[in-house]
Order: sequence, then structure tokens, then C-alpha cells
Amino acid sequence: MSVPEGSRPSDLAGPGSVKASAGAEASSETRELLSAQDVGRTIARIAHEIIEKTALDGPEGTAPRVVLIGIPTRGTTLATRLRAKIEEFSGVRLPIGSLDITLYRDDLRTKPHRPLERTSVPEGGVDNALVVLVDDVLFSGRTVRSALDALRDLGRPRAVQLAVLVDRGHRELPLRADYVGKNVPTARSEDVKVLLQEHDGREAVVISGGKSA
Repeated sequence: MSVPEGSRPSDLAGPGSVKASAGAEASSETRELLSAQDVGRTIARIAHEIIEKTALDGPEGTAPRVVLIGIPTRGTTLATRLRAKIEEFSGVRLPIGSLDITLYRDDLRTKPHRPLERTSVPEGGVDNALVVLVDDVLFSGRTVRSALDALRDLGRPRAVQLAVLVDRGHRELPLRADYVGKNVPTARSEDVKVLLQEHDGREAVVISGGKSA
């Protein structure tokens, strides 16, 4: 990610050049959007919303068959946490899987090769199931589009929903999430990262880059 270039040193440099340098320094600051406690509460809220929207806690036989599928890497971890919370709140233990989208990306020929991630099919498959795709950050929508292409090769779901921890906007495709932890207005030059204990040793959502206010 590029940082705006500051003024070049000059014998005529005045206070303005000091401000430009300070602005460039501020632009690279990392700010916390969600704390560890916020992440936990947000996952719990999304779990409640999935239970309500899919009628998981309704009379036996009335709810559709729901499966969770995470998009690696952090989407898979979030799906595992969502399943635990859904089971805690509703008593229903959902089938869970993961979906590698590497070979379905539309930038496969223009980006460096990526290692393949693991794809695991939920118990019972996805045919005629209500599939909830889970990812950490929704941005352009291209990752989700790749996931839908990959999912098609696993079977024919009854319906597909999307759950994300953060929606940062700037969609390039007509896609929207059904469950959103936090909507975050961002600049395209900014970077939003979800940090999880299993991968990063701590819990948070942080944003960096772009221009400070």
C-alpha cells in the first residue's frame, strides 16, 4: 500500500513541509475498530441473527437444513466460532465446512501463485441446504463471487447467505451480506484486518493506511 510522498528537503522548506511529513506519518497509523470484547460480542450477535433468520429454534421439522462454510483462512475460524455460539444459544449443532477459492479467483493469472487451502464438505453435503458462507471482510465482492463458483462444484444448495464480520464497502459486484458485524466506511487506500487469536495471537479489527482526518 503506498504512502503519499512528502516534500523533498530544501533550503527553502518552511512549516508547510513539516506538516506534510507529519501527515504522511499519520496516514500509516493503525487504528482499532473493534476490541477483543467487541469481536466476541459481534460474533454472538451474528449467531443470534442466523438463528432468527433461519428459524433454527422453531418447531422441529420446520427449519431448513443449515450448513456453515468458511472461506479460508479467517472465515473458516469465524465459522467454527459461529457454530459454537449457535449451538450454545439454540442447542442445534450445524454441519460446517471450508471452501478453497484459489482456483476460482478472477485474478489468478495476474497475481503471484497462492498456496491451495483446504476444502472440506459439510456432513451431508450442500444439496438442498441453506448454506451460510462466512468471511472476515467484505470488500469488492470478488472473493464471494469466487466462493459461489466454487460452491457450485460441491452441489446445489437450496439458498446461499453471507455472513461477514466487517463490511468496508467499495463493492465492484452486485453482492451484499445477509449478516454484518460492523459496517465501516473506508477509503480504497486503507487496509482493514481482522486479527484472531488462532492466527495472530490477539483479537481485534484494525484499519491502517489512507489519509488521516
